Amino acid sequence: MKEYKTITEIAGPLVFVKKTEPVSYNELVSIQLSDGSIKRGQVLDTSKDVVVVQVFEGTEGISRECGVKFLGEAIKMPVSKDMLGRILSGAGDPLDGGPAIIPEKRLDIVGAAINPYSRRQPKDFIQTGISTIDGMNTLVRGQKLPIFSGAGLPHNEIALQIARQAKVVGSTEPFAVVFCAMGITSEEAQTFMQDFERTGALERAVVFMNLADDPAIERIITPRLALTTAEYLAFEHDMHVLVIYTDMTNYCEALRQIGAAREEVPGRRGYPGYMYTDLAMLYERAGMIDGKKGSITQVPILTMPGDDITHPIPDLTGYITEGQIVVARDLHRKGIYPPINVSPSLSRLMNLGIGVGKTREDHKAVSDQCYSAYAEGKDLRGLVAIVGKDALSERDRKFLEFADIFEDKLVRQSREEDRTIEQTLDMMWGLLATLPVTELNKIDNKYIDKYHPAKKAKVAA
Repeated sequence: MKEYKTITEIAGPLVFVKKTEPVSYNELVSIQLSDGSIKRGQVLDTSKDVVVVQVFEGTEGISRECGVKFLGEAIKMPVSKDMLGRILSGAGDPLDGGPAIIPEKRLDIVGAAINPYSRRQPKDFIQTGISTIDGMNTLVRGQKLPIFSGAGLPHNEIALQIARQAKVVGSTEPFAVVFCAMGITSEEAQTFMQDFERTGALERAVVFMNLADDPAIERIITPRLALTTAEYLAFEHDMHVLVIYTDMTNYCEALRQIGAAREEVPGRRGYPGYMYTDLAMLYERAGMIDGKKGSITQVPILTMPGDDITHPIPDLTGYITEGQIVVARDLHRKGIYPPINVSPSLSRLMNLGIGVGKTREDHKAVSDQCYSAYAEGKDLRGLVAIVGKDALSERDRKFLEFADIFEDKLVRQSREEDRTIEQTLDMMWGLLATLPVTELNKIDNKYIDKYHPAKKAKVAA
């Protein structure tokens, strides 16, 4: 194995090496420093004259006299079923004080694209225990459903609650969570680890943590390590895996930082023009495959800079994924947890995972009616600000009150509260009972007769 001492330039996390033999894109690299220590890297770009190497641990201590070796293989993730219950760094090294993972296999972290013809249609309901998701924007096994949040909002708490509570009701099939944190602070990392250990959720989870002071280039690798682990558990061990990323904005910032170091022509707001493709390579690794029992469901979490949903990161994510859950600052200011705003939220695969034999026959109708009533109540808040509450009709007051009760009873729940889908649907019926039955125009009469609290009370009497 040849060693090259032809480093010509060092820029940010990049090292430029001249006069090499032909090398492959993504090939692993080792760089020996003058003190004998080794730094790892990866070929980012290769041409006839120059090879660009991105260094995982940062370029501090690297000089032109350092030796560079090209190792002839791409990054591979050592995987094993024993990874369940482990906390690993963003580079895949143990953080929990446990031993190194003894691999059953070593898999390429880029993974293989799922053939669209081989994809199975998602249809199984995943119960998160959070009413605004289960009742109004249902998560389905094999779906990719992002959470759009803002700086300072409790998206991490929501992520932990989903990781603790997510399950397929009535199913005995093995279920696992792969939790991937990118660019988080040490304080956040401690919170995540303590919560997983306190609740026992760590037993069925694999946790990857890339800290804010870790190199940006490691942040690019972390979600790929997590997804490779998820694919191994899903398609080699027939497990149903929920992958949660937080925060994809930090990942995209790392892409922008590396693009700037490479002096690439920037796209929107300085992000690289290939960011859509890069995100799609991660998100499209979710799904189910014909002939395989396992599945991968993704819940990416991202903070929208300036709470701007048109920012390139949420904008491109929305094009690739099947809906979004939006965390609202105004609900957070009211002290409501989880502050999920159902109005702009959407689950495009919801109809595939609800109904008879999955949740309940009245689910779709009740959800539509609650959406409609809540939207009308919110509109009336704007009218009240202009004309005052006394100017409203009796009917309008009912809808105005419905919006308040909806937020206080259905949206609000505690961080440890794990509601079943039946409890959520019954709560939604209880809210709709505050409106005249004649206003329930999106629900079939047979469901009103069967589930409306007033009708059930008459039958019981």
